[in-house]
Amino acid sequence: MTSKQRAYLKSLAMTMDPIFQIGKSSLTPEVIEGIREAIDKRELIKVSVLKNCFDDPREIAEVLAERTRSQVVQVIGKKIVLYKPAKENSKIVLP
Repeated sequence: MTSKQRAYLKSLAMTMDPIFQIGKSSLTPEVIEGIREAIDKRELIKVSVLKNCFDDPREIAEVLAERTRSQVVQVIGKKIVLYKPAKENSKIVLP
């Protein structure tokens, strides 16, 4: 992913609200499956890591990207943005 594409995805993510929250139990199979389903439908999602989660948000982002076959767009503080292009009928057109 180029820096222009990453910047474009970041600008799209700025207007989004997090659709998942990762808390005390960190990454469970149910959370990962829910995120996988969401990213398959939306292409771009934002995830929030709560204060009571003891794991590092960057590590969580890497694990999520690996298990959902997506790309980490950004990790700022406790917010993670993931992107996975749709196989067909893509809603997001990268520059």
